[in-house]
Amino acid sequence: MTMAASCSVCELHAESTFRIEGMDCREEVAMIERRFKNLPGLEHFSADVLGQRLHVKYDAARLSTSSISAAVADAGMRAWLEHEEPIATGSDTSRLRTVLLSISGVTLAGGLAAAMAHASPTLQAVFLAASIAAGVPLTARKAWHAVRLRSLDVNVLMLVAAAGAIALGQWSEAASVVFLFAVAQALETRTLERARTAVRALMGLTPTEALVVDGATERRVAVDAIAPGMVVVVKPGEKVPLDGQVVSGASAVNQAPVTGESLPIDKMPGDELFAGSINGRGALEMRVTRVRRDTTLARIIHLVEEAQAQRAPSQTVVERFARIYTPAVIALAVAIAVVPPLVFGAAWSDWIYRSLVLLVVSCPCALVISTPVSIVAALAGAARKGVLIKGGAHLERASEIRCVAFDKTGTLTRGTPEVVEVVALGPESLSTVIALAAAIERRSEHPVAEAVVRHAKESRATVLAATEVLALTGLGAEGRVGGSRVVLGNHRLFEERRLCSPDVHARLDDISARGRTPVLVARDGRAIGIIAVADRPREASGDVIELLRRQGIVSLVMLTGDSHATAKAVAAELGVDEFRAELMPEDKVAAVHDLRRRFGAVAMVGDGVNDAPALASADLGIVMGAAGSDAALETADIALMADELLRVPYALRLSRATMKNIKVNLAISLVLKAAFVVAAVAGVATLWMAIVADTGASVIVVANALRLLRAD
Repeated sequence: MTMAASCSVCELHAESTFRIEGMDCREEVAMIERRFKNLPGLEHFSADVLGQRLHVKYDAARLSTSSISAAVADAGMRAWLEHEEPIATGSDTSRLRTVLLSISGVTLAGGLAAAMAHASPTLQAVFLAASIAAGVPLTARKAWHAVRLRSLDVNVLMLVAAAGAIALGQWSEAASVVFLFAVAQALETRTLERARTAVRALMGLTPTEALVVDGATERRVAVDAIAPGMVVVVKPGEKVPLDGQVVSGASAVNQAPVTGESLPIDKMPGDELFAGSINGRGALEMRVTRVRRDTTLARIIHLVEEAQAQRAPSQTVVERFARIYTPAVIALAVAIAVVPPLVFGAAWSDWIYRSLVLLVVSCPCALVISTPVSIVAALAGAARKGVLIKGGAHLERASEIRCVAFDKTGTLTRGTPEVVEVVALGPESLSTVIALAAAIERRSEHPVAEAVVRHAKESRATVLAATEVLALTGLGAEGRVGGSRVVLGNHRLFEERRLCSPDVHARLDDISARGRTPVLVARDGRAIGIIAVADRPREASGDVIELLRRQGIVSLVMLTGDSHATAKAVAAELGVDEFRAELMPEDKVAAVHDLRRRFGAVAMVGDGVNDAPALASADLGIVMGAAGSDAALETADIALMADELLRVPYALRLSRATMKNIKVNLAISLVLKAAFVVAAVAGVATLWMAIVADTGASVIVVANALRLLRAD
C-alpha cells in the first residue's frame, strides 16, 4: 500500500479503480507516486503491478477521475476507469515498435559485420548510429517522463549508459545496450502479459449471449440484459451463461471451470447450474437466478483479483529492501566513477565505464517482481482447479501448516447416512427385514428412513405398501404391512415395548461399539432384525490423510460433535492421529487453540456454518463445497469450490511449491545482481552483458513463476 497524501476533512469521499497501461514495474509505481504528491484531495492509493490496477481514494469535491488519469499520463502511462471501455492503444504503435526494433537489430548486425570485415570506421559508425537512432525511441519516451518527475528509473539509466559509451568512443557497446535493452523489455512485457492473462482467461468462460425463451419463440439476448426469472435454453455443448436452476431436460454438465470437479455432474429439474459450466449431450432449460455480476463465477473472478492485489509478507520485505538497494548501488556507481581517478590517478574512461555498467544492474525490477508474479500464477492456477485462495498472505501461511484438523460429518464423511449392515434375529431373511422396514419408512423424509428405502431399492427387495403408518416422535414408526404389525425404531422404543432380549442387547452393544446407529425391526410383537446405519467416510478420505502425512504434516486430527463410539470407529478406519468427540462449536475452537499450542500453525477443514468459529480461529480456514454458498466464499481463507477433499493436499502442496519458487526467484535475482556488481567494480563485465543479466533476470523469474499455472 502506498500513502501518497491525506486530508483531515473529506467533503465527498470517493473510491475508484483504474486500469493502467504501461505499469510493469515498481519503477512506474514510484513515478506515479511522485506525480500524485501534487494532487489536491488525494487521500490514498494502492498499486497492483501484476493486475495493472490502481485503487484510489480521494475527495471528489476537489479531485476528479479525469485529473487522476491526466496525472498518470504525466508519468508516461495511460489510465481509465475499470468499468469503462479500455482506451484503444491501436495496433499502429505496436507495429512501429516492432519495425524500429527490427531496424535496430539489423543495423547493429551490419555494424558488427562491418567491424569484423575491417570496413572503414565511417561505415561502421553509420550502421551503429542507425541502430542507436532506431532503438532509442523505444526507451526515450519513458525516460523523459521519469526525468520530468525527477526519477532515475531503468530507462534513464540505460540512456545514460548508452550516452556514456558513445562519449567514450564505444559505439558498438552503445548500440548493443540500446538494442538488447529494447529486446529484453519486449520479452519481459510478453512474459508478464502471460501471467496477467491467466486470471483474465476466467472472464472468457461465459458466453456474451444466451437463447432466451420468450413465449412460444426463442431469441438471442445479450447476457447483461438477462434478468432473474427469465428462462434460458442451453443447447448441447454450450456454456451455461448465468447461474440458474434447471426447469426441464436432463444432461451431464462439466462444472470443472467453476468447481474443478474432474467428472461431469448429472443435472435434473430442480438442480443448480453455475455460469461457465459446459453442457453435455442433453438440452436444458434453466430459470436464471443471478445477474452476471452476481454469479458464482463473477464472485470467484472478483475475489481472485482482490487476492492478487494483496501483498504477501515476503513481498513487502522485498520491496522495502529494493528501496534501499537502488539508491545504494547508484551512490556506489558515482563513487566508482569519481574516487579512483581523483584519489589514485586512475584512468577516467576506465572507471566511468565501470560505473555505467553498475548503473545498468542497479534496477531492482527482477527482485521486486519475483514474489508477486509467483503468487499471481499460483492463485490463477489454483482457481482453474476450483481452489480459491483469498490472497498471498493465506497462500504463504498455508506453507507453514503443521497440523490439519478436520470436521467429520460432511468433510471426512459423506454427510448422509447409509445402511452398512443388516442383522436377522431368527428365521427371517435379510431381505424380509429390509423390505418391512422400507415399507414403513418410504413416506418419511428423515435421513435414516431415506437410507433404509435406498438400500431396499439397491438390494431389489420386494417392498409392499404399508397402511396405518404412525410416526413415533423421537422413537421410530409403526404400521401394518401385509397383515402384520411392524414396529421399527431405536433401543428406547423397544425397551418400552418390551421387545428386547439378551441376544438383542448383545447385538446392539456390538453395533454401537463400531460407531453405527442401530434401527430395530419387529413384526407382530417379536424383534426380527437390526439395521445398522452409519455416515460412511468419503472414498478419498484415507488417501487424503496419507498424502498429507507424506507432505510432512505432523498431526492429523478429527473434530466432531458426534458420539465417542462413532468418532472412534471413523478415526480408526481413516488412520488419523487423534480425534475429539461430542464437541460443541466452542469446544472446537478450544481444540484448535490447543493444537496450535502443541504443534504450531493449524489448518481447519470444514463444510458448514457450525464450523465457522473453528475456521476463523485456525491459522488457515478451508471450506469445502463453497460453490453454492455465498457465506463460505466470503469468509474462508481457502474455498474449495467442489466437494472434493483431495483439493486440501493440493492447496498445501501448491503453497509450498510457491514459496520454493519465490525463494528460487529471489536467489536468481540476488545472485545475478551481486555477481554483476562485483564484475562491474572489477572491470570484467561489459554494458551489453549487464543488460542481458538485468532484464534477462526479469524474464527468467517470470517464466519460472508461470510454471505454477500447471502445478498439480
